[in-house]
Formats: sequence, structure tokens, C-alpha cells
Amino acid sequence: MGSGKKEANRKERQGKVGDGMGNVRTKGENFYRDAKKLKTLNMFKDGKAQHDAQGNVTKAASYQSREAPTARIEPNRKWFGNTRVISQEALSSFREAVAERASDPYQVLLKTNKLPMSLIRDGQGTNGLKQHQAKMAIETAPYNDTFGPKAQRKRVKLGVSSLEDLAGETAKVQEAYIEKTDSGTHEDGSAIAAADVGADDGLGSAPTARESVFSKGQSKRIWNELYKVIDSSDVVIHVIDARDPEGTRCRSVEKYIREEAPHKHLIFVLNKCDLVPTGVAAAWVRHLSKDHPTLAFHASINNSFGKGSLIQLLRQFSSLHADRKQVSVGFIGYPNTGKSSIINTLRKKKVCTVAPIPGETKVWQYITLMKRIYLIDCPGVVPPNQNDTEQDILLRGVVRVENVENPEQYIPAVLKRVQPKHLERTYGVKNCEDPIEFLSILARKGGRLLRGGEPDLDGVAKMVINDFLRGKIPWFTPPPTGAGDGSEKIEGREGRLGEMGRKRKLDETAPEPADGSKNASDEPASKSGDEFEGFGDSDDDDNDSIANLEVSDEESEEDE
Repeated sequence: MGSGKKEANRKERQGKVGDGMGNVRTKGENFYRDAKKLKTLNMFKDGKAQHDAQGNVTKAASYQSREAPTARIEPNRKWFGNTRVISQEALSSFREAVAERASDPYQVLLKTNKLPMSLIRDGQGTNGLKQHQAKMAIETAPYNDTFGPKAQRKRVKLGVSSLEDLAGETAKVQEAYIEKTDSGTHEDGSAIAAADVGADDGLGSAPTARESVFSKGQSKRIWNELYKVIDSSDVVIHVIDARDPEGTRCRSVEKYIREEAPHKHLIFVLNKCDLVPTGVAAAWVRHLSKDHPTLAFHASINNSFGKGSLIQLLRQFSSLHADRKQVSVGFIGYPNTGKSSIINTLRKKKVCTVAPIPGETKVWQYITLMKRIYLIDCPGVVPPNQNDTEQDILLRGVVRVENVENPEQYIPAVLKRVQPKHLERTYGVKNCEDPIEFLSILARKGGRLLRGGEPDLDGVAKMVINDFLRGKIPWFTPPPTGAGDGSEKIEGREGRLGEMGRKRKLDETAPEPADGSKNASDEPASKSGDEFEGFGDSDDDDNDSIANLEVSDEESEEDE
């Protein structure tokens, strides 16, 4: 029985029940008055001054005395000088060091909140006064109060005083645009063709209008979804098709992230690497790794490749940003590159709808991968580039083939990208260079005939283009010259795509031939010319197949 109950029983026996329990005191710890209450009561006691009989203050109350104690300040210059200052020489050297580290995609700057990043990132040509004036103008005159139906002033303040000055500024802008056009580069850094600037070829010809279907992926709704995903992501994964990495690379988005969001991490994922030879995939990984960290990937729920490496990389970013509650990873890229399939592979179940046609993902979607790692699926975007032709847009899988008019006009581009032996292996057609003849043979072999025995060229052309896009016909874009020689090795990528340890152990324990000759699989990738020329006949029996590279699925399952 507690001491409080004993006291209550004693009071009840003595007939002092009406006293209450307010004045009960127990021996030991005080259960009825906490430290905060005691502090408040002591403040009330000490708050009054003590007076003598004449009313003079003998003891002042707290904070009432006017007597100041004599104090001496240490004669040190640090008390009288500026604090946390840096010289211009030290600041410039620090800027150079940070810029050198920031240009390396494999290094991450930690604890940026403790560094004056605004001083470091602003270069020598930054006009601080102009930036301050612009900031003050926005604060004093917001956009809603200046323009629109709720504008509070009748006349807009412009940077010019007369119409002639406005015309002069417009002429300067036009000259700057012409100079940029003459330099041969677009805003996103891509090359400009002669037809982009409206140059006349002397024959009076003009570029024809494109079909509306080739403008898919460029709507305002799609770009709003993209910017929402980028703003919500800490790590941005750019999914690229391994068959055409340069064609499915969004350079304008890369430029936006580099300039507007440099604190976000950008990663390249080379998806569909099972559709290209191993040496070609390794060469593209080495080439793209110079700009950003690059991983080879094959999206499949049951038989994936590169899943363990990607999960390990995401865990590294999670440990780097341990101060954040969560790390969001956004997937961006061209339509039909496999963004939703990669998310399904990481989750090992169908959480996003996938289809072999572009435009299946309409809006962004949030998926939980781990306790602190979240994935964001984004619709496919197509950055506008005037240098892209209709056949380039179609053969990248941006538009749906059934919506294209006269698809047989794009068959020559397909035949140009595919080797004849692959067409012979797929369709059984030999030595056919004429596109119309090729379609006619396929139509008669498949029984696709119209009224009167005419071949259905339209339907067969759509079938061939779909086979080209979905991987039934082997093709790939060769890597840049010098990217596949293996002379420049990326740190941490020993081997061709980083063979896993189990394969290396098997190679070490393999018995050597009696004559001392080496196996064909031990030769470097640069010596095997068949991989860069096309798919050989022994692709299925290749000892260095892509299924034996990187981290195995068993290791990734153990990580989960």
C-alpha cells in the first residue's frame, strides 16, 4: 500500500477527513509538486523586496538593483573586428576547388548548409547590385499587382523610355539569336541543320508541315508532370534506350537540372541492354559514365539484370542524405524506354501499368520502395528539336505506329539501320534492297492481301516497324569512336560491365588447356569485332553473355 493511502486512512481514523490531501507530505521523493511548480513558487518568494521600518529597501528584489558590478573586457582584437570573413584570394581559390569537385559526377558535396554556397557559386561576372534590385522590385511590386485583372497601376514600368529604345532592344535580341543560330547549336546543345533556320536551297522548296502525331510528348500537361517530378525528386534517373542512347537522351532536361537544380543527382540507366551485344553496351556505359554515373539494366520481374547495382546505388544516396526523412527518386526519359518496367522490377511486382506502346503512363505516380526511398514514375517527354526528322521520331518509339499515315515511307530508314542477315534470319527474305519489293514479299508470305490480290503494304509496314521497335529485329547504334577500346577505365568498373565475383571465381578455377592457349572468351572486348559489327550467330552461346554480368538477382533479393 502506498504512503498516500496510509496517510488518508490515518486522517479518516482521526476524523480529519475534511482537511483534504493538499498538505500531505511524504518522506522521500515529492510526487505532488514537480520541479516546474517549485520554480514558479520560488520566483514568487524572491520577487519582493525587503524594507526597513522607514521604508528603505534593504534587499532589492530580483533584477531590481541598480548597482552594476565592475567588469573588465579582455584586450583582444577579436572582440572589435569583423567575424566570419574571408579574403577575395581565399574565396577565389575555394571557388576553384569546389568547381573542380562539382564537375566530377562521382563526388557529392555534403553539408552545404554550413557553407556560403551563394558566394561560392556566384562567379566573377555576377552583378550583385542588379540581382538585389531585381529582388527588391519583385518584393515591392508583385506580378499580380502589376499585370492581370487585379493590377493596381495603369502603366507598366519598362526598361526603356521610348519606342525607339524598345525597337533597339528588340534588334539586339534578334542579332543575338542570329549569332546563336549561326554557331550551329540549339538551346539544348544539339546541332542545327540548314533547314532549321529557313535557309533556301535555291530551288524554292520549303519544309513540309509535320503530322500532329509527331508532336506527342511535347504538350504543356506532360511538361508540367515532368517539372513536378523533378521538383519532388532528390535523385533523378534518366532512362535511356541502349539501342539508341544519343537519340533518347534529353539534353535540355539535363541542362535544366545542371543550371536550375544543381543540388539534385542525375543518373543514367541504360535500359534494354539485353537487345544489344555485350561489348556495345559496355562501350556505351564507358562513354556515358564520363558525364554522369551510368548503369546497364534489363527490366524484368523474374529475370532482371542490374537490379542489385541500382538498389545499392540508391542506398548510397540514402546514406549520404541521412539528415533527410526520405529520399525520392524520379524516373524521366523518352516514351517507351521502360521507366515503369524498371519500377516494377525494383518492386518485383506490378505496381505500374506497362505496355509496349508510348503514352501508357498519363500522370506521375508515387511508389514506396523502402522505408526511406520512394520512387516517382513520370510520363515520357520529348524535348523539341528542330533537327529531328519524322523518321527519327518514329523509330525512337515516341509515337504509336497505328496513328501514322503512309508507314511504308519509313521502311527505307528501317532497312538502312538493320543488317540484311538479321532481316533474313527474322523474315526469311534474302537479298531484297527495294522497300516496296520487301513489303510485297512479306505480304504474300503472310497472306496479307487486299482485294484483287494486291499486297497490304500499309499493314505489313506497321508490322515491320513494330517488330523494329519491340526488339524482334536486332539493331543498335554503334558507340562513338574510341568508346569501345577499353583504354579509359572507369573506377570501380573492372571488366566489361563489371563481372560479378562468382564469374571471376569460375574463371580462376577453370583448368588451362594443355597447349597453353587461351580461350576465346578471355580476349578483351576491343578485339572481338563481331560485337560491334552486329549480332553474330553464336550470340546465344556466348560465354560473356549479359546475363553473367553485374550483380545477380539473388544478391538483390538478399538486400531486400
